[in-house]
Amino acid sequence: MPLDDLTFFLEKHEAEVVEEFRKQIVVAEHDQYRGMIHLNGQAMYRLVVGYVGDRISQEDIKHLAYKVAHERNQAEINIGDFVYNVCLGRQLVFDLLQKGPFSPSTLVPALIKINECFDIFLVHAVSQYTSMKDSDLEEKKIFIERSHKDRLTILGQMAASFVHEFRNPLTSIIGFSKLLKEDYPSLPYVDIIENELYQLNYRVSQFLLVSKKGAVYKTKELLHMQILFEEILAFLYPNIVDVNANMKCSIDPELTLDGYKDEIKQVFINIISNALDALQKKVGDKEIVIEAFQREGAAIVTIANNGLPIPVDLQAVIFEPFFTTKELGTGIGLYVCKEIIEKHGGTIACESTEDRTVFSMEFLQS
Repeated sequence: MPLDDLTFFLEKHEAEVVEEFRKQIVVAEHDQYRGMIHLNGQAMYRLVVGYVGDRISQEDIKHLAYKVAHERNQAEINIGDFVYNVCLGRQLVFDLLQKGPFSPSTLVPALIKINECFDIFLVHAVSQYTSMKDSDLEEKKIFIERSHKDRLTILGQMAASFVHEFRNPLTSIIGFSKLLKEDYPSLPYVDIIENELYQLNYRVSQFLLVSKKGAVYKTKELLHMQILFEEILAFLYPNIVDVNANMKCSIDPELTLDGYKDEIKQVFINIISNALDALQKKVGDKEIVIEAFQREGAAIVTIANNGLPIPVDLQAVIFEPFFTTKELGTGIGLYVCKEIIEKHGGTIACESTEDRTVFSMEFLQS
C-alpha cells in the first residue's frame, strides 16, 4: 500500500489519537498552559503526518518546539513530565500504525520518519527550554549581585554617617576613662569599662571599613607579628578568661608584615573572637592555636580552634557579606577580613571538621 494511503490513514484517526493523548498526559495543577497541552499534541500529530509525507521541513518542527519550550518554561513544570508526554504521543502513533493494514515495506520507512520527527522536536524543545532556564538563572544571579552591591552601598553610606556622629564622643569617653584610671588607679571597674569601650570602637571600625573609607590618609608600616599578637591577646584577655580557653602561640619572632596596622589587627581580632564564640558551648578542653611563620616568600598565619565545627554546606559562603549564623550577628566580620587580606595582596581560607576549624591566611612578601 503506498505512502499516501498511510498518511491518509493517520489523518483519518487524528481525533481519536489526540483524545487518547489528552486522557493520558501528565499535567501539573499549577500549569497555566494546561489547556494547550493536548492542542500542542494535535499540532505535533499533524507535523508527523506532514513529515512522513514530505510536506513539511525541520524548520516547521523547530517552530513548534520553540513555542512549546516557551510555554513549559513559563509554566515552571518538571521537564521530565514534558518528555514523558512527548514519548506518550510517539507511542500512540506507533500503536495506531501497527493496527493498520500496512506491509513492512511501507510501515518501516514511515516509523523511521516518525521517530526522526519526534527526535528533532525533542532536541529543539529541550535545548531551548534549557537555554531559557539558564538565562533565567543568570538574570536572578545578576539581580542578587546587584542587591548585594546596593546593600553594601547603603551600608557604606550609613557607616560613614554613623562614624562621624558616633566616633567623636566615643573617642572622648575613651580618653576620659584613661585619665580616670591615671587619677584613681584603685577605682574598681575602670578596666572593664575601658575594655568594653575598645570593643565598641572595634565594632564601629568594622562598619567604617565596609564603607571603603578606612584606608584614606593612612600609610603602611612594618608590623612585627609577635608584638602585634601580644597586643591582640591582651586586648581579648577578658574574653579568653570568660571562655576559659587555652591559648597556644607559635610565632616566628623575626616575622614581619608590611600593612595597615589597625586593619591587620582587626582581622586577627575578628577571627580569634569567632574562635572564642565557637568554644562557648564546647564541653571539655577548649583550645585556640595560633601559628605564624614564613614560607617560600610568604607570611603564613593560621588560627585554629577545637570548638563547634562550621557545617560543610556553609563553609563556601561564610565570607559572603551579611551571612551569619549568630542570632545578633551582622554578617560583615569575615567579609571585612577577606576584603582587608585581599587588599594586602593575601588570601584567606577555612577548613572545618568535627575536631578542628582552621583559618589560614597567606600574605605575599616583596
